[in-house]
Amino acid sequence: MTDLPTISVIVASWQRPEALRRCLTGLRQQDHPQLELCVVADRAACDVVVAPMQAAGLVCKLAVAALPNLSLSRNTGLALAAGEAVAFIDDDAVAEPTWASRLAAAFQTPGVVAATGFTRGRNGISFQWTATRVDATGQDHALHLPSGISMHSGTPHQAVKPVGTNCAFRRMALLGVGGFDPAYRFYLEDADIALRLAPLGMTAVVPDAQVHHGFEASNRRRADRVPLDLHEIGASSMVFLRRHAAEREWAPALDRLHADQRRRLLSHMVTGRIEPREVELLLRGLHAGIADGAARPLPVLSSLPDSSGSFLPLPGTGPRPGAVVAGRVWQRAQLARRARAAVAAGAVTTVLRFSPTGLRHRANFHPDGYWQQWGGLFGAARREEPPFRLMRFDDRVLRECRRWAEVRPCVADPERVS
Repeated sequence: MTDLPTISVIVASWQRPEALRRCLTGLRQQDHPQLELCVVADRAACDVVVAPMQAAGLVCKLAVAALPNLSLSRNTGLALAAGEAVAFIDDDAVAEPTWASRLAAAFQTPGVVAATGFTRGRNGISFQWTATRVDATGQDHALHLPSGISMHSGTPHQAVKPVGTNCAFRRMALLGVGGFDPAYRFYLEDADIALRLAPLGMTAVVPDAQVHHGFEASNRRRADRVPLDLHEIGASSMVFLRRHAAEREWAPALDRLHADQRRRLLSHMVTGRIEPREVELLLRGLHAGIADGAARPLPVLSSLPDSSGSFLPLPGTGPRPGAVVAGRVWQRAQLARRARAAVAAGAVTTVLRFSPTGLRHRANFHPDGYWQQWGGLFGAARREEPPFRLMRFDDRVLRECRRWAEVRPCVADPERVS
């Protein structure tokens, strides 16, 4: 791996300290040996999360975010970064250990200026996002992918979208187009970058560069994904149209936006998550945001200076051994103890915990630094699997080990708690 391009991982965080802590814990297990970490967070998170981790050995470049503006925070991180490539991940996401190295490897191909991977959703197994093309109105279109890594050219009117929580760029290319547009405080900033970078080169889609994205609560949404405010979605959508679409395309695009958001809100109302009166209030916020986006100044984006200084590698990254600890649901405490011991010994650790049922499986990254999957011994892990299948315990363990070995180190002879 020593010939991989150096990579700077940038994490922008706002008022989600525990999510940030978990994200940074995962990044310390990356197998890329030349990785630097750049964190841009609110003052409280810098003091409560990052400073104690620095005292415990976390070496990173740190800046305080003054405003909840994702694009500004990412540009602040970009100014700190010195890697040949820069990668971005949200604070409510955790990267698989091979994520950064697989994204970095894409830039060994001449002409690649951006790369994006696949993102798993809240259950930790199903994919939330794979890959799409985005057009000049901000509309996503399905992208039919070959197996393995693929390279895609684009135009200023349609390009592969490097999903914001799982993307990387050639640093000098991103600086050259002016970084992220601060007019997008949240939403569509990744689509905007896709169209602006498209004339400069190709985007690589790397399916095995994977992150788990949790949708933590924020000032914009609840933990159950119910929106609290649609203002910035409306504002960013209008900014995007002004930046990229012909004026005749604006009205149909805004009608579609209204219909999509109304459909989303009604689905939450039907399930009882919000009341009917809240639907109208949120839609009013959407249209107030559209008016805001129509009035926001759109300055010409000029190239940003390369003022990063020296590369500051994060100690301890690089290839690690894998460990798997497997047992029954009633052995949860014992499994956790063994997992913590394996993490302390330096292993990327996976816990498999099964019950004698047909329950569907879930997976996540535990704050103590290990991956875990739980569910019924006879239950489905992936949507395409049958809902119930008789299986021996050892066979199920080996089946899940083989699957996770595609993205993290797993051993062929897992430790079984008896």
